[in-house]
Amino acid sequence: MQAWLLKIHRWVALVFALPLLVVLATGLVLSFEPWVMMRAIQPSSVTAEKIEGLLKQHDPSGQARGLVFRSYDRTLTIGAGRGGGTVVDLDTARPLAGPSATANMLVTMRRLHETLLLDLGWLVIAATVALMVLALLGVLMGWPRISNTLSGWHKGMAWGMLPLIILSPLTALLMAGGITFAGPRPVSAPAAQPQGQQLRLAEAVRVVGRSHDLSSMIWLRPQGGRLLVRLMEGGETRVHVVTRDGTQPAPRNWPRLLHEGNFAGGWSALMNIVTSLALLGLLGTGLTIWALRTIRRRARRAVRATAAAE
Repeated sequence: MQAWLLKIHRWVALVFALPLLVVLATGLVLSFEPWVMMRAIQPSSVTAEKIEGLLKQHDPSGQARGLVFRSYDRTLTIGAGRGGGTVVDLDTARPLAGPSATANMLVTMRRLHETLLLDLGWLVIAATVALMVLALLGVLMGWPRISNTLSGWHKGMAWGMLPLIILSPLTALLMAGGITFAGPRPVSAPAAQPQGQQLRLAEAVRVVGRSHDLSSMIWLRPQGGRLLVRLMEGGETRVHVVTRDGTQPAPRNWPRLLHEGNFAGGWSALMNIVTSLALLGLLGTGLTIWALRTIRRRARRAVRATAAAE
């Protein structure tokens, strides 16, 4: 049975090696994003008055529906949706040609991580399921004999990092399935508002600014019939519902917080970095072990063929 489990483990890894390599490598890059965002925040440097002034200057007709603030390049994107908008330098109030190279790189990494840039989200999900299957097969094969060999390091890394190795693909699958563990919406939670009754952006900025430091804002936009703002607070990214009466915390989406490393500042980012390195190490050592065994097997066959011919 163990031989069959090992064979299945090997072939699952080989079949999904390329998409897994892309997903894990981009995941490693994205693991640094929460840390970079948090380190770049300059408390009290962004005020409601400053954002309102930028809105009057670059969106005088009030058509914009959302804001994106990137603390690491000090830009505010004023847009009608997620796909674009006017990028403004927060300090000079001048429009820019587009986001910074860092922002573009992170956006590209996220698209690669989620869809492989080719609308292949289904393949990413399949590779994530394969990663869970690989972890399960490794557990079923039992506790290994650890040795100072490539195979020993592969097994030791897998068992030593097992909780994190399982947590990463598990939370990804929960996110893909829309599972948040948030429970039903509280009775007091703000309900979805008709489009005409939602706050305008300038009004929403003033409401958020009354109770939060706008320097920690990540985005402000309508979603699911409600106006939401996402903030970096105490090392955690929290979503709040914005109404005329103020802001109210939305239930935490724990799978997303855990998967993106957004719940404990630099510590959770470090957890994701270590997890990504371990998964890449397992994929690399596993493929190397397979390649070396294949080379040795072919060499033995060649020797036997030569001996038989003589």
